Amino acid sequence: MSLGSGESEACEEAPKRQIQPTKARIMDAGSQTEEHTPDPQPPTLQHTKKGSARPTRPYWAWTVATFFGAGALKPGPGTWGSLGAVLTWALIARALPQNLLIPGALTYCALATAIGIPAATLTARACHRDDPSHVVIDEVAGQMLTLVAAPLTWKVQLAGFILFRAFDIVKPPPIRLLERLRPEGVGIVVDDLGAGFYGLIVLQLLLHFGVVR
Repeated sequence: MSLGSGESEACEEAPKRQIQPTKARIMDAGSQTEEHTPDPQPPTLQHTKKGSARPTRPYWAWTVATFFGAGALKPGPGTWGSLGAVLTWALIARALPQNLLIPGALTYCALATAIGIPAATLTARACHRDDPSHVVIDEVAGQMLTLVAAPLTWKVQLAGFILFRAFDIVKPPPIRLLERLRPEGVGIVVDDLGAGFYGLIVLQLLLHFGVVR
């Protein structure tokens, strides 16, 4: 009796010993699965392919950065941005008295800079480029700096336009160093302000010596 009962107990215990390692392996596998489960990725600002001029979020930033879509025009989006600045300034200046032309141009330049820096930063990050070609609010700010104190005659405005575009393309020192400023919008806008300053100086010299009038 005792022997039979001992064998019975041994048979009952044997399956338990075989099952326990299996459960342990299942629990270990479950724990490993939980440990290797990747964390959910945070949302990014990527909405278009790299360098694309298509609208990106936030849309206000894209609208400002491209100067209401002028930066999406081809060829030479920077030239379209500068031309947009010249034309809009000509319209605004007609509504201003003579004594407010210089303050008005400075205000235009300051607003384009203040709003353009965060807008350019967000748009550049959305398309994963340090200085996307469709961001032209920097050309608007730089062009307006060149036109400060410039008469509204078409010859002077054209000269200011050409001068700014030339300095923006050539980028004399230290403009290229300014491009490295961060966040991205600072480098994008400030380097064009440098080109605008060069344009302002040369244009005023041409006016002083009567080369253009």
